[in-house]
Amino acid sequence: MPADTQAIPSLDLVHLTQRIKSEAAALGFQAAHIGTGNTEAHRASYLAWLEAGYHGTMDWMTRNLDKRFDAAELHPGSLRSISVRMDYRPEGDMQGVLDDPNQAYISRYALGRDYHKLMRKRLTQLGKTIESWVGEHGFRAFVDSAPVLERELAQQSGMGWLGKNTLLLNQEAGSYFFLGELFTNLPLPLDAPFESQHCGSCNRCLTDCPTDAFVEPGVLDARKCISYLTIEHSGPIPVELRSKMGNRIYGCDDCQIVCPFNRFSEPTREADFQPRHSLDNISLLTLFTWDEATFLGNTEGSAIRRIGFEQWQRNLAVALGNAPTSEAIVSALQRRYPDASPLVQEHIRWALEQHEQADTV
Repeated sequence: MPADTQAIPSLDLVHLTQRIKSEAAALGFQAAHIGTGNTEAHRASYLAWLEAGYHGTMDWMTRNLDKRFDAAELHPGSLRSISVRMDYRPEGDMQGVLDDPNQAYISRYALGRDYHKLMRKRLTQLGKTIESWVGEHGFRAFVDSAPVLERELAQQSGMGWLGKNTLLLNQEAGSYFFLGELFTNLPLPLDAPFESQHCGSCNRCLTDCPTDAFVEPGVLDARKCISYLTIEHSGPIPVELRSKMGNRIYGCDDCQIVCPFNRFSEPTREADFQPRHSLDNISLLTLFTWDEATFLGNTEGSAIRRIGFEQWQRNLAVALGNAPTSEAIVSALQRRYPDASPLVQEHIRWALEQHEQADTV
């Protein structure tokens, strides 16, 4: 039966919150914090960001604006957002892969199983467990799947601060983690928001960005961001940015790799987040030989699959254009060209031009 939240003494709510956090830990979340579901304080900056066009072609970010700033608009009756953190960084030398232009660099979050289903399932389980304790509480789980300002909610719940690279940073865990939310109508006691900003004078994330995508601290022009270009953007990659992308074929971690706080990050304990098919250390040429069936088979259950085979080939063509010239690379590009889509062909032509120019130097 529904919980009578008005009749729950505050002491019971404090104890309930402790039980919720313990259960979240048992489910594999490294942290759970209680915050409000209201992010109205961020509306002005968000709208200004949209007005500047920094969202690129991500039109979905312009929709459902009221729902982005009030949990009750998205899920009626919501009073609190339980923000959870799950670490994803695998073992391995990220910088070493980046420094080898013949190797493919894939953002570390995408090396294993897609986090969306895994986390949503566990958040839903957390909601049902709370329900078994107090009765129906009108919960709903979110994992990067609805108009939710998750980083802002996490900051308001005391999980960390919004860094100059726009990511949520935590003094003890860095930024290699996923966020999820469980909205509930239970009036749980709030954790104190994280008011301080500990980046200080450090600007490494801004100055080390390969494409200079940061307009200013905390403001990202997604149209220049390699993560946007390789994942969200489905059209031609701007020519002026291609040479700056290096060997990054799915996402980009540069602003995290250089962040001093990530020296505190711990390797993930989740088996599902471990690299599959050697994607953490694999050559560009090996990946470029995959046909569509191989791509679909090797990315089953992975976040990578959502970009599709055409974008995958497009990204690889750019990376191969940035690799040192070799007969093997030129031959692979030439072999792929006849059967490629017009989009991929254009990027292959660009790649071949880079190697022709290298030969004439």
